[in-house]
Amino acid sequence: MTREAALGVMVAVTIALLGVLVWAWWRRTRRDAALVAPVGEIPAGAATLSAFPTLYVATTRHDEPLERLAIGGLAFRSRSDVTVTDAGVALDLTGKPRVFVAADRIELVAQATVAIDRVVEPEGLVRLAWRLDDGTVVDSYLRPQDASARALADAVAGILPTTQTGTDA
Repeated sequence: MTREAALGVMVAVTIALLGVLVWAWWRRTRRDAALVAPVGEIPAGAATLSAFPTLYVATTRHDEPLERLAIGGLAFRSRSDVTVTDAGVALDLTGKPRVFVAADRIELVAQATVAIDRVVEPEGLVRLAWRLDDGTVVDSYLRPQDASARALADAVAGILPTTQTGTDA
């Protein structure tokens, strides 16, 4: 095989792989089109309890840390700021509208080690399990930058009606 033929094969394979990736993401966004994040501001009068700079890792199906969801505003990794208030948790992802998860929507806060594209030291991620508008429970994974995962998990647990914390392996 000549060099030109080998190069042509490599280019064709690369284009085919990129096409498959685009097609797969398009199917995922169609599958998850009905899932909508609760975009909105922190309610007036809510007291800010703490704020954490984090890396937003992913939102997945509940208890399925390897099944990323393509929810608008939450589909990709990003730097973020997490604000814990007495009314709920605000996620401010870079370049996206604020997502506010009211305290009564939060099912569980726990520490985790693995999410779809991130493996960290044991219990280095925070898993926030919460309900979408349609009742679907999802898990959002956060990696605190200036504090421990335990500090963020404890801050969120402090606003829950009952203590709903845990640790994932």
